Amino acid sequence: MPARLVLLLSLWLAACASYDGRGLEPGRADTAEAEALMGAPAVRWREADGGETLVYPRGPQGIHTWFLRFDAAGRLLQRENVLDTRHFARIRPDMTPDEVVRILGPSVAHWTIRYEARNELVWEWRYCDDWNEPARFNVLFDATTLRVRSTAAATEALRGVDGIGWFRDYCSR
Repeated sequence: MPARLVLLLSLWLAACASYDGRGLEPGRADTAEAEALMGAPAVRWREADGGETLVYPRGPQGIHTWFLRFDAAGRLLQRENVLDTRHFARIRPDMTPDEVVRILGPSVAHWTIRYEARNELVWEWRYCDDWNEPARFNVLFDATTLRVRSTAAATEALRGVDGIGWFRDYCSR
């Protein structure tokens, strides 16, 4: 029995490390090491300086989207969660979907909603707000031009989302 417990604990710890790439050292880790630890990214793109960004969304129930930024030599420069108010504040009217993805990563696909009467397309992300409450952030696009109209954010409690009362403890830092 103790051997099984050790095995399960080891597997659990390995899964945690791969969730956010915590074990990757800036300046030492490379893209191959990141992908070996975290898997294939949902999105990747080349930067103007020759570097690369790998994107790891952990939704729908997760509250993080990890951006791993690498230099032109493939060495890790930075690992950061982009689902926070600082990044949300960078979303501006008239941005394209690609510009939004390069700031926040992709939204949760099954939470994408099209409102025909308002000619609106809404993308949604789940995150922990500045008060450690589970919340949702929305980007509202004009469905014809696919340009940002506005954004909105509210806690899940205010939105009446049920069944996840335990999640507040998960948001505690």
